[in-house]
Amino acid sequence: MSLIDDLKYQWEQMREDPVNKAHTRMRNLTRKFDEPGPEMLKVERFAIEHPEHDVPVWLFIPHGAEPIGPTHVYLHGGGFVTCDIQSHEGLCRRMACASGHRVLSVDYRLAPAHPYPAGPDDCERALLWALERAGQYGIDGTKITIGGDSAGGNMAAYLAQKYRHKLHAQVLYYPLMQLAEKRPRKKGWQDSFMLGELALSYIEKAYLAGADVRDTRVSPLFERNLAGLPPAFVLTCELDPLRDEGRAYAANMAAAGVKVTTLHEKIMPHGFLNFAKTFPPARKIPVDVGEYLRRIFED
Repeated sequence: MSLIDDLKYQWEQMREDPVNKAHTRMRNLTRKFDEPGPEMLKVERFAIEHPEHDVPVWLFIPHGAEPIGPTHVYLHGGGFVTCDIQSHEGLCRRMACASGHRVLSVDYRLAPAHPYPAGPDDCERALLWALERAGQYGIDGTKITIGGDSAGGNMAAYLAQKYRHKLHAQVLYYPLMQLAEKRPRKKGWQDSFMLGELALSYIEKAYLAGADVRDTRVSPLFERNLAGLPPAFVLTCELDPLRDEGRAYAANMAAAGVKVTTLHEKIMPHGFLNFAKTFPPARKIPVDVGEYLRRIFED
């Protein structure tokens, strides 16, 4: 069975099987098709305490990191319903090693057990915790960047809007920028490779819980005031039903005067960064992004 067939099967089963089994299958997929990331100086595993709900995180500290230095807050993808820190560990390790920065990966709550706004709440709490650090775990709260893929890119984009004057950069990997409509509106030949409508329908049912899909916290693409956003790196890919909205958001930011770096990967499907054994760009792009983050604080 190919990777694409495996992913289609995963989403089909999500509608019927117990959630824990679905998570197990996704973890097995990443173990099968991903490669371990670089060795770290240290990986701190702890929970950010909060009166309503503690937020588990892993802090990847690369060799050569400053005693107190920049930190990239990372929000994993998975359609708000699956994946976790472990499924995205290789990706986070590659970014940490290339940037020399700490990477704080957030294990936010998932739907359907915890529908909107549980996940965004957890991610915001983790970001605020990082911004308030004054050296704890070596985090410099004045040098924070944020990023995420797919659903994580959705939440990262919104948080970059809300905390635009406190963040130095945002990294959006094939972000899910709106939940108001299925896409792409006009399907091309490449969409036969993907599971877009099936996955998006499941997300709508499991995650939204009646939320207003025009709210920018759900659909950050609809934010009109983009002036003053931090510099952005936006990755889109050809075999992805989200490609048009990612490119549209990049264009909207550029039109508002935001410094935007874009990369459009041809013949790559949504989620490919988790599968480095199958897709060589999944090894290279996090390294390029790590270098991008390092340059943010050198300019």
